[in-house]
Amino acid sequence: MSTNNSQRIYDFLKAYPPFDILEKNQLKLITSKIRTLHLKPNQLVFSQKETPHEYFYVVAQGAIELRAKMEESSILLDICDEGDVFGLRPLIQKDNYLMSANAKEESIIYGIPIATFKDIIKENNKVYNFIIASFTTNIKDLYSKNEPSELFANEDIIKKSNLFFDSQLATYSTNPITCKKGTSIKESAQSMSEHQVGSIVIEKNNKPIGIITNKDLRSKIATGLVSIEENVTQIMSSPVITVSDDITVAEAQIIMLKYNISHLCITTKGDTNSDLKGILSERDILILRGNNPSAFIKNIKRAKDIEALTLIREKTSTLLAQYLEQKTPIIFISKIISEINKSITNKIIEFSLNEMPYTPPVKFAWLSLGSQGRNEQLLITDQDNALVFEDVNEELHKTIKAYFLEFTKKVTAKLNKVGFEYCPADMMASNPKWCLSLSEWKSQFNHWIQKPSEKSIMMCTIFFDFNCLNGEEGLAKEISKSIIKSINSFDIFLNYLGRNAILNPPPIGFFRQLIVESNGAHKNEFDLKARALMPLIDAARLLTLSHQIENKVNTIDRYQTLAELEPQNKDLYESCIDSFKILQRHRSEQGLLHNDSGRYLKLQTLSKSEKLRLKGCFKPIKDVQGLLTTRYKLSQIM
Repeated sequence: MSTNNSQRIYDFLKAYPPFDILEKNQLKLITSKIRTLHLKPNQLVFSQKETPHEYFYVVAQGAIELRAKMEESSILLDICDEGDVFGLRPLIQKDNYLMSANAKEESIIYGIPIATFKDIIKENNKVYNFIIASFTTNIKDLYSKNEPSELFANEDIIKKSNLFFDSQLATYSTNPITCKKGTSIKESAQSMSEHQVGSIVIEKNNKPIGIITNKDLRSKIATGLVSIEENVTQIMSSPVITVSDDITVAEAQIIMLKYNISHLCITTKGDTNSDLKGILSERDILILRGNNPSAFIKNIKRAKDIEALTLIREKTSTLLAQYLEQKTPIIFISKIISEINKSITNKIIEFSLNEMPYTPPVKFAWLSLGSQGRNEQLLITDQDNALVFEDVNEELHKTIKAYFLEFTKKVTAKLNKVGFEYCPADMMASNPKWCLSLSEWKSQFNHWIQKPSEKSIMMCTIFFDFNCLNGEEGLAKEISKSIIKSINSFDIFLNYLGRNAILNPPPIGFFRQLIVESNGAHKNEFDLKARALMPLIDAARLLTLSHQIENKVNTIDRYQTLAELEPQNKDLYESCIDSFKILQRHRSEQGLLHNDSGRYLKLQTLSKSEKLRLKGCFKPIKDVQGLLTTRYKLSQIM
């Protein structure tokens, strides 16, 4: 290898973990032994079940797809791009690859000799920790403290982090195939074949005492070491490794690595003395990795057309259903779904900008509104968005606005095609009313605040919850400052906002019955959004505005901030958070069940416990509305 080429590779590697934490002499040693591979599109690096290579790999240019074949389908697990490491299995375990790697496009990769690297990690525990974390999460740049995406937590990888893949609960088979100690190996193998599974658990009084896998049958029976007529106890692995049902994907992988096994027994208490609940296999984890949100984001960034984005958006609903079934915290789910939706919107904005005749003539910001602006959009709902652009002189204004209207129409049309329906009230950036310059937006908000009416208050409840999704964030901050300034100069506006926030009192009628719609298309149905969620959202918005807080739009974030600012009301605000979480989860579950927005509930379809759970959420609504009534003297202006 030439000196210049060696130095170029050295400079490249030292910019990425774990090579950036190697000693200089260690990195130079690796560089001197690197193998450079030039790949054509679709060229294989290694295939599933192939014998491990003597190298693991780093992507220098291009992109590498990691796929696993499951029966007749191929699951895309991840896309590795510049600086990503892959093919780590032979560095950790000696068995064959569980996935294939092929070039998505013309690519250059570096092969790092495993023998050399093993010697290095013996001396560097931090590098070893990175390799283990990278192998189990397959997420790029775990050491980064400057990662702008909300997908990644700034946690040291040797701690239990908040990375999405780490936090994703493992989905396991709840119907494990079992047999007794007296069963023959032949009978157990026939049972495995009949049920098309890769393992059978030997149990006694529903407690797992051993396990046989396909690997045991290949290595011990097919080789002739043990007769197939023998008892299962002759080849079973015992004691089994057991875990509880709240294990995460990353934790499961680490345990499998530690014990060099491919199956974990799930028991009620996580030990061998409790009842068997299920079985988790390496295959299950591979399938879950195909639904890894970080892989979703990478696929979005590499999407070439709207069809690819539509498919990802559809898969997001499946991901949401999995998280709800696993009882994953609603805050965590909201962040995942919001981040995926943001990435899809940003990709659509990129597509649309590329279709424009020239680049934007001035700076702009794409604003998401409503539930997406608050990062609370779990189900697919209609669009709520706006656009702000830099101030320009009067002569240019018409031309500039025409440019952005053409652009916003492209964006909203693509969002609609992906699955976000057009807003029935046309609250979208493609509407000339909501595609304005910075000064026009300041004037619009000032008008709504200084001249409050039923319509202007309604507009404020929609447009106050905005978030800069793309473009110049400074423009959005200027609007926020202008809003606070206007409210300070006309503070009675908060009273009007408060009056609006208590229009829907706690939805309990006579004899403690839920109030339902009395007419219209949803007669006798309960409006979960208007009668339960919105009162909590409206109260949080009003209270944070009264404290002149500009950078909080998420409802839970708002209540958490209020709990810090008003310790005397901490219990109330925390109760509001709990109620909001329950209501959000319930709406999402109902929406997925009925394939709609989950807004209207047919009470006859709810169980007694579900109704009681809903009613339990209403006391915090009553209490926080009581607080608003007292604080803003609302009884005097009703």
